[in-house]
Amino acid sequence: MKENYQKAYVVAVDMGYGHQRAAFPLLNFTGTPDEWNIDKPMIISANNYPGIPNSDKSKWSLTQRTYEFVSRMNGFPLLGKRMFRMMDYFQRIEPFYPKHDMSKPTMQTKQIYRMIKHGMGRHLIEVFNKKPLPLICTFPIPAFFAEEHGYKGEIYCLCTDTDVSRAWAPLHPEKSRIIYLAPTMRAKERLELYGVQPEKIVLTGFPIPDDATLSSSLYRRIIKLDPFGVYRKKHQDFASFKTKNQATTEEKPLTITFAVGGAGAQWKTGVDILNSLKTQITKGTIRVNLVAGASKRILSKFERSIKKLGLEAYRDRGVSIIYRPDKFEYFTEFNQALCETDVLWTKPSELSFYVGLGIPIIMTPPLGSQEECNKAWLHMVGAGFEQYDPKFTAEWLADWLSSGWLAEAAARGFLNAPLVPSHKQIEELVLHGKIPDPANNSFI
Repeated sequence: MKENYQKAYVVAVDMGYGHQRAAFPLLNFTGTPDEWNIDKPMIISANNYPGIPNSDKSKWSLTQRTYEFVSRMNGFPLLGKRMFRMMDYFQRIEPFYPKHDMSKPTMQTKQIYRMIKHGMGRHLIEVFNKKPLPLICTFPIPAFFAEEHGYKGEIYCLCTDTDVSRAWAPLHPEKSRIIYLAPTMRAKERLELYGVQPEKIVLTGFPIPDDATLSSSLYRRIIKLDPFGVYRKKHQDFASFKTKNQATTEEKPLTITFAVGGAGAQWKTGVDILNSLKTQITKGTIRVNLVAGASKRILSKFERSIKKLGLEAYRDRGVSIIYRPDKFEYFTEFNQALCETDVLWTKPSELSFYVGLGIPIIMTPPLGSQEECNKAWLHMVGAGFEQYDPKFTAEWLADWLSSGWLAEAAARGFLNAPLVPSHKQIEELVLHGKIPDPANNSFI
């Protein structure tokens, strides 16, 4: 019988936002090593934790700088795009069909295991082994550390995209004891093709904010996204939304939240959106949240752009910037902003799962294979659209609203990518050994 635990070590990597955002909803049951003398819940960063050896930190730092540099360079023609394609080649996701054995490790996986063999990650696992707790990793490499360096506790790996590359699976997946937490059926099936044993994969969904007001926001959102009632006339089940929420929806503007990724490569799109919607912002019919995340560099760019466009007088009522230097404080503010968000405009990252809240997504061009797969998934569930030219947002957004398409995408996301209490299921599984009942979940 599995021992009951109160806490687990939750380990992410401080690179971009995806892996830490996935860990954030698990914060209420996180633990830390006693020797760190930390008396509050903490998501542990494998690349930046108390006492990390300089040798490990330098390896992680090089990886992060390379990824962010190449991601930003992707915006430049010829050389920049060629560099990104080369990097993405080593992280590519092969076509799923025809189904075949994909267990052969990639050169990237072999290189990671060579570094582990030479001691990378040993220090972190030695610290954890002084008081073994269940270990949840939202990035595969720390899970590999644990297995290779003899971690005494159970090892879980939470996948953070709708589909995953071979880099998520161990060098010898058929022998691995890592338990994978899969957010989608496709991710589960893909891991099996990589050689992970089916009994080592649990379908849990993706952890997203536990806030009842988010799903209840769907009612007033449908009204805003369907101003002429086109969608509601076709789907009478939503007719009650109008009478239930009439009073709360008429006063507030349509709210678009534009979020850049961790590398900040798409910030200019946000400026184009503002410029195109300037008239609507000044009239009070549209509000735009620009998400700078934890990047002071992007914050400064957005602030200068707002001033240049003459929208300073509309700060915090027509245009707002979401910024916090601490990523977890940023996640909190971002989640709060989602309660008033009608359209989320972002790249198809881990935020793709948030369509389950009933928020349609407008997608910026994907960066890399994983985001291409997320884009395909959003199309499949019917909750995402690829952006048209942001410079003409006012024109095509008006068409999408009048057609009821965005309202339909909101409803489809809510229905086809249904919310499940993923963080609760993960907690029950990891701490108490309770496996989620597949009959209670519906995953695509």
